[in-house]
Amino acid sequence: MLQNVGFPGLMMILVVVLIIFGPSKLPELGRAVGRTLHEFKSSAKELVSDSKEEVVSESKS
Repeated sequence: MLQNVGFPGLMMILVVVLIIFGPSKLPELGRAVGRTLHEFKSSAKELVSDSKEEVVSESKS
């Protein structure tokens, strides 16, 4: 679905976000989104490493 969003669509989304939240809230919103993505990525990496460790420990048994 997101593959179909081109440059004009992205600009329209950014303008709507700017109108809704205002220029003073955008840095705060960006930081919150960044923190959320960082936590999601680290959780996903931890989950993958845990599952790899389980596979290795099961193959040794």
